[in-house]
Amino acid sequence: MVVFDTYAWIEYFRGSEKGLTVKQLLSNGGITPSIVLAEIARKYIREGVSSEETKRRLLFIQGKTIIKCIDIDVSLLSSKIYLQLKKHAKIHGLRTPSLADSLVYSIATIEKDKLVTGDRLFKGLPDVIYIGD
Repeated sequence: MVVFDTYAWIEYFRGSEKGLTVKQLLSNGGITPSIVLAEIARKYIREGVSSEETKRRLLFIQGKTIIKCIDIDVSLLSSKIYLQLKKHAKIHGLRTPSLADSLVYSIATIEKDKLVTGDRLFKGLPDVIYIGD
């Protein structure tokens, strides 16, 4: 399986070429971190998408993937991964990672799965399927 981040799901719902890659990967199932649901809801509501449509998309994600919640193991690992991502970002001139970034990558690490993303912060990191650029 793979872990889908917010970027991957947004591209899926846009129906872009990158979204087609997500759709193909989704055929084998996957995991979505719970924080991704919150990020997607925030984005769509901020952009004026109705609550009903936003909920429909979140329910679709819930129906197609396993929702992985933040637990103690994820929390502890994410603190270490945050520091690694911050160092990586500084070396490569990328944006500062967010807490959500470290949580999502931690879940992929714990699950021993690859992270599907187009976020440049993760480009070139181990166990990442990069769909960006």
